[in-house]
Amino acid sequence: MVMARKSESRKTDTLSEEIQPDEVRLEASLRPRSFDEYVGQGPVVEKLKVYVQAARSRGDSLDHCLFSGPPGLGKTSLAHIIANELGVGIHVTSGPALERKGDLAGLLTNLNARDVLFIDEIHRLNAAVEEYLYPAMEDFRLDITIDTGPAARAMKIDLPPFTLIGATTRTGLLTSPLRDRFQIQERLEYYDPKALELILHRSARILGIPLDKDAAREVATRSRGTPRITNRLLRRLRDFAEVEGNGKITLELAKKSLDRLGVDASGLDAMDRKILLTIIEKFGGGPVGVETIAASVGEQRDTIEDVYEPFLMQEGFLQRTPRGRMATHRAYQYFKKQPPPPTPQGMLF
Repeated sequence: MVMARKSESRKTDTLSEEIQPDEVRLEASLRPRSFDEYVGQGPVVEKLKVYVQAARSRGDSLDHCLFSGPPGLGKTSLAHIIANELGVGIHVTSGPALERKGDLAGLLTNLNARDVLFIDEIHRLNAAVEEYLYPAMEDFRLDITIDTGPAARAMKIDLPPFTLIGATTRTGLLTSPLRDRFQIQERLEYYDPKALELILHRSARILGIPLDKDAAREVATRSRGTPRITNRLLRRLRDFAEVEGNGKITLELAKKSLDRLGVDASGLDAMDRKILLTIIEKFGGGPVGVETIAASVGEQRDTIEDVYEPFLMQEGFLQRTPRGRMATHRAYQYFKKQPPPPTPQGMLF
C-alpha cells in the first residue's frame, strides 16, 4: 500500500474539515469497515452497495468512481469500504504526490487484479500525469515512451483490471476528459445532526468515552454537518471531562467546553464570524468579491471557497451572486444588526 500525506490545511482551528497530521491514526481507528457500519449518505451508499455486489458476483473490477464534496464527509472511508467489500487491496495516494509519470506508473504496475487505487485531491494532478492516466482507465494499458529523439519508441504495458476511486473537494477544477472517464460519480452532502449523533455514540464506544445523549445532541448541532469535526470535538471534550469533570461528557460540560473552544450553537467559529462581519460592516452586506474578502480577513481564497463558504451557504448565512458574495438576512439576524433596505441592483436573499 502506498500512503501519501494530505496537503496541510491552512485552517488549523478545531473546526477545520481538513485532517490534521496527528489525527491520521485516530481517524483510521474510527473509520467504518463495511457499508453496514457507515452512517449517513443513504442514497449514495445504497447505490454503491448494488454496484459492489454486482461487480463481486461477476468477478469483475468495479467501474471507476469519483466522490466529490466538502472535506471530512467520508470520501476516503467509502474508498476503504469498497475495497473491503470487494475483498481486494487498496493503494492510497494523492494528486500532489504524483509529480511525475513514473510515480503513477509505479503504482499502476504494482496493482493486482480488481484492486482499488484511491487518489485523494485528484483535481490537483498535473496535466502530464493526468493524460498518462487516460489509457490506464479506459483500456488498462500504459503507454510508455523509451529513449528520446530518433531512438524513441513506444511500448505498451498491459495492466490488470482495477478500480480508480478519485476524491475531490472541487469538481469544477477537474478537466472534462478526466471527469468523463468516471462511470460512477457521486456527491457527498453535509450530515444532519441525527446522523452525527449516531457517529458520536459509535466513536465514543470505540474510544471508551462515557457520553450522555443530550451531550451528543449538543455536539452534533455544532459540528458543521461534518463527521471529522464531530470526532475532533469528541476528543477535545474528552480532555475537558478528564481534567475538569469526572470523565463523563455531560450536557453541561459539553456546552461550557464548546463555548470555550469558540464553537457557537450554530456551528460557526471565529473565522466564519469574521468573514460575515467583514461583508456586513466593511462592504455594506455585499456584493463583494472573494479575493477582497480573503485579503480583508487574512485567509487564502481557496480556503474560503473550499472550507468556509459551503457551510455558510448551506446554513443560509451567505449567498453567491454573479457580482460577488452577499450576507443574507439570517446573517444580520445572527449578529442582531439591521439589514440595509433592498435595492434594485442587489437583494439580500
